[in-house]
Amino acid sequence: MSRPLARFSPARASPRLCRWLAVALACLAVAAAGGCPRRGAVGPGARARTAEKQVPLGAYMCNTGDFSTYGQSCSKGMKLKAKEINEAGGVLGKQLDLLVQDDQSKQDEVANAVKKLIEQDKVCVVIGEVTSTASLTAAPICQRAQVPMVTPCATNPRVTKEGNYIFRVCFTDEFQGYAGAVLAYQKLGANSAAVLLDQSSDYSKGLSDAFSSWFQKFGGTIVTEESYVQKDADFRPQLTNIKRLGADVIYVPGYYKEVGLIVKQARELGITQPLLGGDGWDSPKVVEVAGEAARDCYYTSHYSPDDERAAEFVAAYKAEYGKVPDALAALGYDAVGMVADAIGRAGKTDPKAIRDALAATKDFKGVTGDITMDAQRNPTKRAAVLAIRQTQHGPAPQLYTEILPPEAEKKQ
Repeated sequence: MSRPLARFSPARASPRLCRWLAVALACLAVAAAGGCPRRGAVGPGARARTAEKQVPLGAYMCNTGDFSTYGQSCSKGMKLKAKEINEAGGVLGKQLDLLVQDDQSKQDEVANAVKKLIEQDKVCVVIGEVTSTASLTAAPICQRAQVPMVTPCATNPRVTKEGNYIFRVCFTDEFQGYAGAVLAYQKLGANSAAVLLDQSSDYSKGLSDAFSSWFQKFGGTIVTEESYVQKDADFRPQLTNIKRLGADVIYVPGYYKEVGLIVKQARELGITQPLLGGDGWDSPKVVEVAGEAARDCYYTSHYSPDDERAAEFVAAYKAEYGKVPDALAALGYDAVGMVADAIGRAGKTDPKAIRDALAATKDFKGVTGDITMDAQRNPTKRAAVLAIRQTQHGPAPQLYTEILPPEAEKKQ
C-alpha cells in the first residue's frame, strides 16, 4: 500500500528551496513568452558578427559506415589545411570555418547533409565526396543552389558534367584507366588481361570501361570480364574462371574492402599473376586483409608519400595525427587549399565569384601535383603508380613510376 503524498507548505520550506522555486517559476514565465535562453546560445547579432569574422566552408564525408577510412583520411587532410591557413592569418582577413557533415556512407544521408550545409549553414562552398556515387547524388543539389562543389576524390567523369558549379581536385577515371593500361601493357608487358569489377559501383564500372578501352587500343586482349557487388565476400568462382583463362594480369577496379579479400583469395587459388587496380586500393586495409598476398600488386593513385614534393605535408600530417597520410588525405588537403586560393582571388565569399575563380585556377601548387582547371572543370595531372613490396615492416606500397596524361606524353 502506498503512502499518501505530503502537502507542500511554504511556511515549512527552507529559504534555499524557496529561492529555487522562485527561479523555476520565473523561467516558466519566460518560456511561456518565448522560451528561456539556452546557455551559450547566441542571438542574431552575435551570429552576424561571427559570420563577419569567418568563411563558412561545408564538407560532406563518409566518416562512418562502409567507406569510413576514406572519409576519415580526407577529413583529416582538410582539417589540417584549414588549421594551417587559419594560423597563417586566414583568407581575406577571416578564419576558415570548416563544417563537416557525416553522410554515414549512405546515399539517402548524402542529400540531407548537403542540403543542411547549403540551406542552414549557408556555406559558400561545398567540398565532397570521396566516392563517385555519393558525389553524383550531391552535384545536382549544389548546381541548382549555385553553390560551388569541389570533390577531392570522385573520379567518375560524369560528376563534373552535372554543371558549371561542379569541380574536382583529382584526375578522372578516363585518365586513370589510361594509366592502368599503360602500366599493364607498356610497363609490365602484359598482352592479355582479365577484369573483375564491382557492378554496383559507378566508380568501378567507369574505371573498368576506360582501362579495357585503352588496353585494347594498345593491342592487348581482354579475355574475360567478371563482376561482383559491394559486400560480397566470396570471389572464388570468378577467380577460378580467370585462372582457367590464364590472363597476364588481373585488373580489379574496386574499393578496399572487397579488394583485400580478392587479392587474398586469388593467391589462395594459386594465381600468381599481378593484380592491378585504381585509387580505390589506396587504404591500409588492403594489406591488413590480404597480408603477404598483397605483395607484387600495383595500383594507380594521386600521390606517393615518398615524393619529395609532398615532404612538408607528410611531416605536418604525421606530427598532427601520428601516421603517414594516404592519397585521400592529400586530396582533402589540396581541396581546401585550392578553395582558399580561389576565395582569395575572388576577393569575397560570394558563391558566384568563387565559382569563377575556381574555373580560372592555374598552376595551383598542390601536394598531389600542380592543378590547372580545364574547360570541363577537371585538372590535368599525372598519376602515381604504387607497387606493394616487402619491407622490414611487412608489405607496403612504394612509388613505382609516374604516368603522364596522353597529351603531356606527346609533348615530351
